[in-house]
Amino acid sequence: MRFLAIGDTCDMASMYLRLTEQGHEVRIFVAEPECQDVLASMVRRTPDWKQELDWVHEAGDDGIILFENVSYNRGELQDSLRRDGFHVVGGSAYGDRLENDRGFAQRTLSDLGFPICRIEEFGTAKAGQDFISANPGRYVLKFNGHGFASADNYVGRMEDGRDVKAVIAARFKQFDGTDASYVLMQHMSGIEMGVGAYFDGGKFLTPACLDWEHKRFFPGDLGELTGEMGTVVTYSGTSAFFDRTLRRMEPLLRQNGYCGYINLNTIVNENGIWPLEFTCRFGCPGYAILEPLQEMQWADLFKMMVTRSGTEFETRPGYCVGVVLTTRPFPYNRKRVPSEPAGLPILFEGEIDESNRRHLHFAEVGRRDGELVTAGMHGWTMIVTGVGTSIGAARERAYELADRIVIPNARYRRDIGVKLEAKELARLEELGFYGGAV
Repeated sequence: MRFLAIGDTCDMASMYLRLTEQGHEVRIFVAEPECQDVLASMVRRTPDWKQELDWVHEAGDDGIILFENVSYNRGELQDSLRRDGFHVVGGSAYGDRLENDRGFAQRTLSDLGFPICRIEEFGTAKAGQDFISANPGRYVLKFNGHGFASADNYVGRMEDGRDVKAVIAARFKQFDGTDASYVLMQHMSGIEMGVGAYFDGGKFLTPACLDWEHKRFFPGDLGELTGEMGTVVTYSGTSAFFDRTLRRMEPLLRQNGYCGYINLNTIVNENGIWPLEFTCRFGCPGYAILEPLQEMQWADLFKMMVTRSGTEFETRPGYCVGVVLTTRPFPYNRKRVPSEPAGLPILFEGEIDESNRRHLHFAEVGRRDGELVTAGMHGWTMIVTGVGTSIGAARERAYELADRIVIPNARYRRDIGVKLEAKELARLEELGFYGGAV
């Protein structure tokens, strides 16, 4: 098959390597100049994706365009390419709006009957600060649109909201006084969990997955909000939660031409399920952590999606634990911290056989003088996974492999899934939101 991948920072590097290793033709377009070294000398690069359209089209149903992200009107572009007869997996203009316009997403969920947290939108620092003064409370600060880092957001801790007001002031100083669109969302206590599934343009493929992300930089949920430091996922025992949440979006996704992976993040507590936000693309590292549980290879899954030739795919039971190995300047980037160079060596202790290789998912990695090195602009180096019938078994396998990877000054959390296994799974079962992986 032929795959043309279009993105800004080569977020799905591991997937492109898998497709290449399995004998498929892959050409990738990377828009960001700072990421031209990602997959260097490993996967074929194209300087202009438009020049590759005839190459994709000639392959018929075996030619697929993959889109990584939701920036720069990419959703509208995907819709246009579909109208021109191309097979496109990624999202749509509707998906872009669901992810980037948080107020729109919450109104959509409310219209479907979901309980939603109170949310207010603002465009200036003063407007949000005045709102908190008039309505003291805990709030979550999130910026709308593409281009903001996860660390720009903030989860309030003080009951009168003083800390959120101070963070708003600090953020706008960083933006040099430029107005920015943001929301203040009512803080909701509970267990955070996500539900995700592949949508083929007409229907969801099953099973859906459940995931529990670890977004803070340090163990114990301390430090900056990052893209993600690690995640626990499962395809087992997911149907009930999926039916109560994401499946209800099916008519809207069909009506608006969505084709790709979509995730809904939620907070659950004794008062119900509270939807927070959508991810309308292949979440990274989420897609890589799902891969070991999927019996179907990426190429076959994508072909089934674009031809709408199936309703379900085979998965493995149990859990997969994924750990993100990072290097500086993560959780920032080299545009903010330009003094941090890439090019650190990536080495392995002992033999890495095929059973281990399937649990190594390269992210910002390239090849220099025949050797693997760190690359890219974020320090988001690789994801290591482990699978087991319990979270503990999966975590043990993931860390056994991670500890054999030698990268100078690499950092990663060592508590992925610990709190979930110790108390949160039992609480979810008690509340009737999860029946366990079998």
